[in-house]
Amino acid sequence: MADTPKEISGTSPGGLRRLWSRARSTPAAPAVVESTPLAVVRPATSNGKTLVPASAPPISAAELFALFAQAREPATLAAAFAAGVAGLPGEVGDMGRRLQTACAAADWEEYGRAARHLIDKYLRTIPDETPLPGATPPAGEAEQLRDLLHHTVAVALEALLQDDPPMAEQSHAMAQSIKQWQPNQPLAPLAQQLKELSHAIGQRAREASDAHDLMRSLFDLLLENVGELLEDGNWLQGQIAAVRDLLAGPLDRACLEQTRAGLREVIYKQGLLKHGIAESKEAMKEMMVTFVDRLDGMAASTGIYHDRITYHAQAIRNARSVAELGRRMDEILLDTTQVQEQALNARNNLLEARQQVELAEQRIQRLEQELQDVTSLVRVDQLTGALNRRGFDELFKRESTRALRTGQPLCLLLLDVDDFREINARHGHLGGDAALCHLVNTVQATLRGSDAVARFGGEEFVILMPDAPFREAQATATRLLQRISQRPFLHEGQRISITFSAGVACWRPGEPQDALIERADKAMYQAKSAGKNRIVAALE
Repeated sequence: MADTPKEISGTSPGGLRRLWSRARSTPAAPAVVESTPLAVVRPATSNGKTLVPASAPPISAAELFALFAQAREPATLAAAFAAGVAGLPGEVGDMGRRLQTACAAADWEEYGRAARHLIDKYLRTIPDETPLPGATPPAGEAEQLRDLLHHTVAVALEALLQDDPPMAEQSHAMAQSIKQWQPNQPLAPLAQQLKELSHAIGQRAREASDAHDLMRSLFDLLLENVGELLEDGNWLQGQIAAVRDLLAGPLDRACLEQTRAGLREVIYKQGLLKHGIAESKEAMKEMMVTFVDRLDGMAASTGIYHDRITYHAQAIRNARSVAELGRRMDEILLDTTQVQEQALNARNNLLEARQQVELAEQRIQRLEQELQDVTSLVRVDQLTGALNRRGFDELFKRESTRALRTGQPLCLLLLDVDDFREINARHGHLGGDAALCHLVNTVQATLRGSDAVARFGGEEFVILMPDAPFREAQATATRLLQRISQRPFLHEGQRISITFSAGVACWRPGEPQDALIERADKAMYQAKSAGKNRIVAALE
């Protein structure tokens, strides 16, 4: 009784099915097979040539089973094999039909040559998946996962734990244990060791985070104390405020680098200005010292003159002739002339010193104003020239206080440039920077002098409009949107157009700044969701 056939997938990679990858574009048809009894299948011929249907499908698993079901003798087995090979597509099917022809003619020598040709050209080229003795078998998924985990622990964790030698040593031991693990070994000890290491790392991370937060709070407290000791308007106040704002937010690398670069520039310029102020004050001090010395000299000369006049008066009283009186008068006139010249020189020196002091005071005032201007740089975005978060916070505090006192409206517009990542990807970061500068320049040219724009994030800006009713603020936002979208700019010879989505909100008396910005932010995201390039009013 024949064996029961097993279910064979048409895409099985085993046996002759692996030869299908060599199929030509036009498949050959399988030979006609009779299920019982097994007969040698002869291909259809015409004038000695084999006729092959052009669109017949490859032989199926059921047909293969039927071919070999009743093959018990060498001749029938050879015929079944030839028919099976002939049922495959492409060159292999042609080789099968050659085997069929040889089998039908009982030309076993030709059959052998065809079989040898089949083995040599096709079967021998199939890669052997069984590794040779001594060869390293390919890594399975378990080994690959083990190597990936070892790499993670050995490279990533050890680098993160280099400041903690005990933890780094424990991580190194864990990496070695993972490296030595084999698929046939139990996972429980390794898993327990990994859990303990993960728990220790988590505990250390929490301790480091707490220490980090404590250090930030101590540093902020120190800066607050220093700020309290300074006078209002002192040039150092701006730097302290910038660093405190930085400590209050997330400490990402880009923000730290930007703040450090800005403070370095400010400190450098402040150093130059402070040096100029010190030189001016020193020069003024020297002028005053010189002037006082000259006054002392003038006083001494006056004392000498007084003594000479007393001497001349006594000499005149004792004079016995007119000639002697004439000589005394000449000496008196000479002394008086000298004193007058000294007084005139002192007056001129006094006027000159006064002018120099006034010039020095003006220079000091100018330098101090420049120092204040440089200090204000920490309130301005270095790229666009708009206010930064610090500058906007001060402006909002001042304007909201005034609006509360006068009862005038105060509106806010929060906008975000549409598809800014695509602009960066298409034109580079320089193109993105140019787009932001173009936006700020257009906003500043469109708004009133009392309005102000501040950069809140990468491509996010806030516009504060004092004394502007809600409808007027909406109209201003719409006009700004139209102007931006209708005015592309050139960057490296390319025209770049930008649009933005925005939310506009009106301040409620006593409303915190964050609450107002949150309402405008929700309206802005509604504009994004509605298709971008539009304005949405926040609920009042």
